[in-house]
Amino acid sequence: MLLELHVRNLALIERADVEFGQGLNILTGETGAGKSIILGSVNLALGKKASRDMIRQGEEYAYIELLFSVTEPEKVQALKELEVYLPEDGTLIISRKIMGTRSISRLNDETVTAARLKNITSLLLDIHGQHDHQSLLYKSKHLEILDDYLRHDTQPVKQKIADMYSSYTKLQKKMQSFYEDEESRIREADFLRFEVEEIENAGLKEGEEEELAVSHRRFVNGQKIIEALSKAYEAVQVTDLGDALKHVAQAAEYEEGLGPIRDQLFDAEAILSDAAREISSYMDNLNFDEEEFARIESRLDQIRNLQAKYGGTVSQVLKSLEEKKKRLEVLENFDFLKQETEKQMEIARNQLESYCEQLSEMRKSASEKLVKEIKESLLDLNFIDVEFEMEFKRLDHYTPEGYDEAEFMISTNPGEPVKPLGMVASGGELSRIMLAIKTVLADSDDIPTLIFDEIDTGISGRTAQKVSEKLRYIARLRQVICITHLPQIAAMADCHFEIAKKAKDNRTSTVIRRLSEEEMVMELARLLGGVKITDAVLKNAKEMKKMAKKSN
Repeated sequence: MLLELHVRNLALIERADVEFGQGLNILTGETGAGKSIILGSVNLALGKKASRDMIRQGEEYAYIELLFSVTEPEKVQALKELEVYLPEDGTLIISRKIMGTRSISRLNDETVTAARLKNITSLLLDIHGQHDHQSLLYKSKHLEILDDYLRHDTQPVKQKIADMYSSYTKLQKKMQSFYEDEESRIREADFLRFEVEEIENAGLKEGEEEELAVSHRRFVNGQKIIEALSKAYEAVQVTDLGDALKHVAQAAEYEEGLGPIRDQLFDAEAILSDAAREISSYMDNLNFDEEEFARIESRLDQIRNLQAKYGGTVSQVLKSLEEKKKRLEVLENFDFLKQETEKQMEIARNQLESYCEQLSEMRKSASEKLVKEIKESLLDLNFIDVEFEMEFKRLDHYTPEGYDEAEFMISTNPGEPVKPLGMVASGGELSRIMLAIKTVLADSDDIPTLIFDEIDTGISGRTAQKVSEKLRYIARLRQVICITHLPQIAAMADCHFEIAKKAKDNRTSTVIRRLSEEEMVMELARLLGGVKITDAVLKNAKEMKKMAKKSN
């Protein structure tokens, strides 16, 4: 469950620290006090898009932190499968820091993406916003609700459908390529044969271009090399070290100290003689054959032209060759490959059909139970005489979710036929229908925390009382956090929080605080009587709270 919410510098909130409890947590406050900002901060922590405008005026950043306690073995295991490992006490902290140009989300100090965060938190928390009931106007939502109801039973077959659908669509694309006109196929095959032949006849080898480039550079600079080596040879030849050696040797006969100089000159003469021989030999071995040069230039041109047409390197050209040969094989064996693909498609279609049929039967069977439970819940929510059904149609195509299209049908008046939900229900009725659905799903799913942002929109009187009882029922099974403006719902609170605006130092801030039992009654009186709280209103508030406790 969600234990704590901490908010800093968000919109009108300078600082807010909330410790939620088990059961039904109620948030109330005057219009414009910032009730939606509180729960909006939860959405932001879970990855909703944020803008710089959300940062409180004059501050550099906004910060939101959620503290969860996860102790159920099933949840701990599910989180492990998502590579989330909890400490022994089961604490899970989600935080988000919103800055001027970016934001950072963390999960137990590990930076996480919004997509990963959504996958993780969907196991822990479900938020129903002020306008979420409007999603009931769309048929796709109805099938989604049914699948949520069936989640654990249908997951294996839905995975098989998704896998088979992927294979089937790939085969469809392959089949489409077989229906090009004959003339285009012939032209393409002829062109591919030319390209394959051109590449294969070239006999390309890895590393050949580099070797040829080295030889080409040598040929291009051949004259310069010869001229430089000739001058070097001449310079070595005119250096008369032999004469210098003879004179020093004569002097060394009379002066022993000249021995080292004599030896150095001897070594130098030997080195120069060796160098002269090496230069001469190198020049003799140089081959600047014009025909060989022309051959190298021609081969380099051929390789580089192929690279320009089919790839930047020899490796890429050879890869292109293999791809062209495969495509040519398809074109040359068109009829056989088409037949084989048709067979594969038929097998894939039959398997997909079988899995979709299996899923459809599971959905139709479960829908009978689902609509029965929703109808019972609607009766509890003051729908006096209601008929509620689910109508199935088959799509004319497959989808990764099967081939079903499902729609809720409803009649709220005796004798009237059922009609599509979106055509009949008003805003207040949609809100109650969504609550009924949430009630049913709360019995079947295992999400520990449900958040309702003004689920009571468009209802009052006896209906409001029924809604409050339904929320109380859900809160026995789950932690419920609810923003409301109705006293009937607020009276049911296990934990009641007041959200208000406060002015300090010429600045307005939204603050939130938990109410005591006595303060709960006063807040109920405010909801009942407005600004002026009379003794009668206060008495009514006390009675309402007393009755709510008895219903627990």
